[in-house]
Amino acid sequence: MVALDFPDSPVDGQRFGDFVWVDSVGVWDFDVVEGPFDVEYLVVAGGGGGGKNRAGGGGAGGYRSSVTGESSGGGASAETPAEISAGAYTVTVGAGGAGSTDEAIDGANGANSVFSTITSVGGGGGGSRTSQAGSAGGSGGGGNQNSASSNVGGAGTAGQGFDGGDGQAVEVFPYEGGGGGGAGEAGNTDGQASGGDGVSSSITGSAVIRAGGGGGNNDSTVISGGDGGGGDGGTISGSVSPTSGDVNTGGGGGGGFDNGNGASGGSGVVIIKYPATKSLTVGAGLTSSTTTSGDYKITTFTAGTDSVVFA
Repeated sequence: MVALDFPDSPVDGQRFGDFVWVDSVGVWDFDVVEGPFDVEYLVVAGGGGGGKNRAGGGGAGGYRSSVTGESSGGGASAETPAEISAGAYTVTVGAGGAGSTDEAIDGANGANSVFSTITSVGGGGGGSRTSQAGSAGGSGGGGNQNSASSNVGGAGTAGQGFDGGDGQAVEVFPYEGGGGGGAGEAGNTDGQASGGDGVSSSITGSAVIRAGGGGGNNDSTVISGGDGGGGDGGTISGSVSPTSGDVNTGGGGGGGFDNGNGASGGSGVVIIKYPATKSLTVGAGLTSSTTTSGDYKITTFTAGTDSVVFA
């Protein structure tokens, strides 16, 4: 008989061949391998940063949901839950994009968020003074205020978010950049360049709106970000600075006015809901928390990237 060289210091649910470590009794137990199971998810990418100088707001991070009865971004229906088997899967929480500090460069796009094969695209950066057009992304960034024809909002990604609003096309008051697109609606323009609203989810048990677009700049009136963490736009001569998208919402950053820099987008979030009979080992590179609701566990990842292991 060949002796098995079991790993030292195992963690609950860790597998070794046909055995699994059961922490509660401190033994390696023979395990019957079960078939795949469904995992509901909400994957929101980082929001885009706002542009600089008469600028557009950042677009919200891409929004993908498989929660029954809810919606994904861009007006899409909920997706099919992920079919998961025991083993390792990648999770990444996308960071928000930086606001622009150069009027020739758009705000930075947000970073993608990932769960397994599900990728949500980072929000598009808002257009700056001479770059003009907003960037494409999960939701598109708002266009810069400019008399040129290239002041258009960036395109959103199908099934994840809406387009950014166009910037004002003439050099007259109120000199307004377009609002960043949100998961729930497009960014606005023409004197009311608020960011597009996000989408609500109750995957954690409480309704929360996420992925709102950033507000465009304005000469004298603060233009609000979209519901769901979008940052407000700035006003003339930096008298009111734009605000950043909210953390873990994927909200876009507000656009800056005159010499004001754009504000950064908010980081994204990954939330998964799976049978309470399953265990999940989370890699050290991720920040997370887990709750139990009835027959399900809900794990929320708020930062980082690493593997998670289902057992």
